[in-house]
Amino acid sequence: MDRLLAAALDLFAAHGVSATSTRMIADRAGVPPEQMPPMDDLVLAVIAPALDRFAVIADHAEAQRGHAARREAVLAGVVDLVIEFRKVSTTLSFDPVVIRILRSNPAVRNLHRIRRLLGGTAPDPGSRVRMAVISGGLMMAGADPAVAGLDDEDFRDHLLAAGRRILTG
Repeated sequence: MDRLLAAALDLFAAHGVSATSTRMIADRAGVPPEQMPPMDDLVLAVIAPALDRFAVIADHAEAQRGHAARREAVLAGVVDLVIEFRKVSTTLSFDPVVIRILRSNPAVRNLHRIRRLLGGTAPDPGSRVRMAVISGGLMMAGADPAVAGLDDEDFRDHLLAAGRRILTG
């Protein structure tokens, strides 16, 4: 299964989910096409480790005292997630097929918890814009060639600093 998921992620990164067929994945992984699971199942299997972490991040943050501590715990958790899953987050974050699959996935409630913990449910336009910038910016930061050479520790420090500036707006 690991070989299959690695092949799927490589092809999703190169072509997007919509332009990747189960046949392409089977060929890359050396698996007979008739043994392939449905595409939605493959996509979920590729993103499941990252999705599972959102619950852990939200649980940890909710255990903190005070809004600032909860917000910092979420920011640090999401930054660590982006660093650990650079290829997954940048490949799949904005893919229309992934968005469709996530809409009906129960794990999406953890993304709503994270938005709430970051203050993203405030009704004012400034808060909504900051939330859009922080969520989109963090997910895309790992894909930017300008930061590809940064080691994980430097990348983390800079992402945290930028995230804090955005959130305190």
